[in-house]
Order: sequence, then C-alpha cells, then structure tokens
Amino acid sequence: MSLPTVELPAESTPADNDFTPAEVEQFQRDGYAIVRGLCDESLRSRMLAATRDGLARFVPPIEYEADLQYPGAPVAADAAGGRTVRRLKQAHSRDMAFTEWAMHAGLVQRLRQLLGPDLVMPLAHHNCVMTKHPKFSSETGWHQDVRYWSFERPELISVWLALGNERPENGCLQLIPGTHCMEFDRSQLDESQFLRADLPENAPLLDGRIYAELEPGDVLFFHCRTFHAADQNNSETPKFSAVLTYRPADNPPLPNSRSSSLPELVIPAG
Repeated sequence: MSLPTVELPAESTPADNDFTPAEVEQFQRDGYAIVRGLCDESLRSRMLAATRDGLARFVPPIEYEADLQYPGAPVAADAAGGRTVRRLKQAHSRDMAFTEWAMHAGLVQRLRQLLGPDLVMPLAHHNCVMTKHPKFSSETGWHQDVRYWSFERPELISVWLALGNERPENGCLQLIPGTHCMEFDRSQLDESQFLRADLPENAPLLDGRIYAELEPGDVLFFHCRTFHAADQNNSETPKFSAVLTYRPADNPPLPNSRSSSLPELVIPAG
C-alpha cells in the first residue's frame, strides 16, 4: 500500500490519548512522530530523580562510554572520563516511576494504534535511561535499532522521553525520515551496520536528516528500522532520556537469542 505524499504534521499535543488519523499516516510515512508534553511533570520529576540517584551511586547495571568505544568516548575505563555513564540499564527495575510510564495511557493507546491491541515491552532492549555527558560523551553513527535484535518481524517501536531539554548542541537524536520503509544494500553499511557517511549514494539520505528537538516531557515515537544518530554533548550540562521499546504480542523474539534472554512486560489490555 502506497503512503501519502502530502505534508502532514510531525507533532501533536496530548489533548487526548490518541494519534489523529493524519498523525498515524505521518508515522507510517516518516517512521517517527513527536507528542509534546505527554509525560506530566510529577512523573517526569520522579524518573529524573531516580536517574540522578543511579548516576551518583553508580547503581548497576550500567553501560559506560568506554565500553563501546564510539568516536569521542574515553579510550579505556582507567583513562580520563573512563567512568562516564552512557546508559543506566534496566530502567523498569530502578523505580516504580518507570513502570508507571511504561503503562501510561497516552503512551500505550498511541502504540496500540501503530502496533495493534496486544502490546509487550521487551526488557532485553532499551529499557534504559540514555545519558549524554559533557566532554566525554560519544558520537553515535547512523543505525537502525533492529540491526542486533532478533524477532520474527522487524516490527517494534521505541519511545524516547526527554527528561530535560534536547537540542543539537547537547546531542539530541537525529532521524532520516522514511528509512524504515527502505531496503539498503550491504555495501551502504560498514562492518558494524552503520550507514556509511563517505558514500555518495548515501548523501541524499543524510541531507534529509531532521533534529528531534524536545522539551522536558516531550516524547518521540520511532520505528525500529528508522535510521537515527546523535552527536556528542557540546553543552555544559548532562542530557537524560528514558527509552522503552514495544512490540505486538504476535511478534515474539527468536529462541536462544539476545532478544529472548530476559523476561518481557505484558501491557494489560485497555
């Protein structure tokens, strides 16, 4: 089925719990949508407090910038900035606020419009707070989240909640609209399945990038096949984002894979 080519709004406000039909069509076409102010201040503040506590006490499980060695990361754990946190893993188990957010009516109802009525939240992927610190944060290249995931179908949606301001200068997410519907030749990617920025055939894609600028409480929904990236944090303050992923119940993880290595949270029927 062909998708509409008319320009549709990429953002909504949480007047109710549903995307409009135009917003659903926009997501289908572009692979992302933004809802402003979806998370209320009280819940956001509780998640932010839990994040700051986890960082202050280095509460495991944690992924450090030095673990992945992306451009700009500290060269080793014992080098300068080696204890810079990239993400606090297993957010669902860190504070009840994250579980409340995972089941938030405005979040879940919109996901049901995109994925169907029966939703499951994998705990093996995302389920984290992404952190981006000044000076020692890394640059993340263009990638699709599904590259290392193993499900029957590449049909999952991630939900990115801004716990603070997100701007180009502090490394907000960038996306290439429509890439969730495209097929890519293996030569367009490097050995780690990042989109190669040095290839002329990839230049038109990169020229179409957008910056997902968010205010505290704003939410970005994006398809697992939508290419996205992020620069380093060049501001003076850390940036925090709570990230969860959902799948339809009839799209289970493949046995004996990383995707099936942890239990999953079944979202109660609405």
